[in-house]
Amino acid sequence: MSTTAHPWTIELRNRLDALEAALIRGDANEVESASAQVQAVLQHAPKTAEFGQAGGTLRAEILDQAQRFGQLRQAVMRANGLNERALLSLLPGHARKPTYGRLNGAKQGGGPSQAYLSA
Repeated sequence: MSTTAHPWTIELRNRLDALEAALIRGDANEVESASAQVQAVLQHAPKTAEFGQAGGTLRAEILDQAQRFGQLRQAVMRANGLNERALLSLLPGHARKPTYGRLNGAKQGGGPSQAYLSA
């Protein structure tokens, strides 16, 4: 018995393929564009009821694509970490300030610091 893939998962797979190819090439602009395209496809996911239809393959397909998406996300996070470390070693003055750290001159005690309020 042959089953055809759901059109939405085919589109998601194609967009994930493009994201993976951009990651392999190391093209930051293309990765950003492909990531936005993946997000656009995810915004148009089928209705929940379609996942439970008898004889449908959508549920299994989406689980496969979700696993792949998670793996690509991890690859993006690793690449981002490598880029930040490289930037820090080349330009130490451009280090990111911690979002939830204390600001210079912020008062101690008596409520949240400016750093917390600015986050």
